[in-house]
Amino acid sequence: MEKKTLSGMTLAELENVAYELGMPKYASKQIATWLYTKQIFSISEMSNISKAFREKLEEHYVLGRKQPIKKVKSKDGTVKYLFPTQSGHFVETVYIPTAERATLCVSSQVGCKMGCSFCMTGRQGFQAQLTPADILNQIYSLPEFATLTNIVFMGQGEPLDNIDNVLRTCEIMTAPYGLAWSPKRITVSTVGDLKNLRKFLNESQCNIAISLHFPTSALRAEYMPAEKAWPINKVVEVLKDYDFCNAELQWHEGAKQRRLSFEYIVFAGLNDSHRHRDQLVELLKGLDCRVNLIPFHTIPDSPFTAAPEKRMKEIRDYLTYKGVFSTLRASRGEDIMAACGLLSTKERNKKETK
Repeated sequence: MEKKTLSGMTLAELENVAYELGMPKYASKQIATWLYTKQIFSISEMSNISKAFREKLEEHYVLGRKQPIKKVKSKDGTVKYLFPTQSGHFVETVYIPTAERATLCVSSQVGCKMGCSFCMTGRQGFQAQLTPADILNQIYSLPEFATLTNIVFMGQGEPLDNIDNVLRTCEIMTAPYGLAWSPKRITVSTVGDLKNLRKFLNESQCNIAISLHFPTSALRAEYMPAEKAWPINKVVEVLKDYDFCNAELQWHEGAKQRRLSFEYIVFAGLNDSHRHRDQLVELLKGLDCRVNLIPFHTIPDSPFTAAPEKRMKEIRDYLTYKGVFSTLRASRGEDIMAACGLLSTKERNKKETK
């Protein structure tokens, strides 16, 4: 009989586990504490649970923790890890420390279906959904786990295409029995999956980031196939039905609203003109949001080139002048293929499936 995985279970599900194994109800909270507030790698480490009950757990369940099998460190301090999944695939996870915070960029799928032409993960194609255990493993098996301040779902995959598992992960991260984090410490990115955008916004208070990159539907459709299914104008209309904090003005711990941001990779000669800036302002009119301007990171056999930093600063200043709060995102981990758009485990997964 195949053993089930404990990691990824809610407290209610752990109560059922305890009941089925004849354990006292309070044991479910003990298990949850070990799973979601401590860094352990085996059931045998649950020292406040009797040996007899630990043996029962081990007979029917596995913890669901797998340590990273590869680590690469950038000259800027960014670290990229390769994690095995429960199904035998591999995903990359990026740890980004700064003086103020420590952010973990997690993957939600093996590969991606979206096929954005400027993204290495998009070239990989889709191979598998990550389970809640797979996503949580990237967090709890991270050597720097204790330092984490923020989680961003901006690694491999389209998070809203794996909506149920992403929502469950966010629930566990923010629940009292989990890490009890504020939802404001978690940001979920999407190209604008209209099938699941409302579901996410209704069921989670985590921040949302839209991978925009182009200010018009026509231009976006040339490089982002998802635009044909989920037009950006319709995505914006959905977002207008929800309340978001007013950029930095209302952004503080305890404030009611979540944050809405738009990710915008700046390509030389493609989306960086004065016309594009005005189109971007027009698209976002009426939304409380911020725009993160991101440098393009070169990928093999790509026709795209990065806009110069001077141009990016001009765009930032213009958007800010027009009332759209904007920031320049610093490039991190480019030398180890860990920066935005560079994650791919295609070759590794190929080897394992031969």
